[in-house]
Amino acid sequence: MDVLVINADLGPLHRVSLRHAVRMLCRKVAEIHEAEPDRLIGVYPMPKVVRLVRYVVTRWRFSAGPAWSRSGVLARDDRRCGYCGAEASTHDHILPRSRGGRNTWANTIASCYGCNQRKGDRTPAEAGMVLRFEPAAPSWAALARR
Repeated sequence: MDVLVINADLGPLHRVSLRHAVRMLCRKVAEIHEAEPDRLIGVYPMPKVVRLVRYVVTRWRFSAGPAWSRSGVLARDDRRCGYCGAEASTHDHILPRSRGGRNTWANTIASCYGCNQRKGDRTPAEAGMVLRFEPAAPSWAALARR
């Protein structure tokens, strides 16, 4: 069972395990905001939502987009190949890493195994392949919806 953690201003932050929530209560960094009244864990009612005692600044999360990750590329592209539209199982570097391509949102795209092998160590133009869309960095909200 997960417990929702909300900030002191009642804005949602994330979910934690029940065990972690009880530790937060014992350390007095959080208070029970909503609980199941009939169930107890020691002296505490079973928490559904805990509220932090002090406000935590989360501007960092919204100021910059999420860091690049393989799973993020697949989620951004809805697990669809950027070349043929089939189900993607891997990612591909548009400018190959051997030619200086980096792990960035703009240089990677979800790819099926066949297209990844066909393109190989070439650019899409050299391989005669066309991108179905221009890759871009997703927002936190866009990745959260996936």
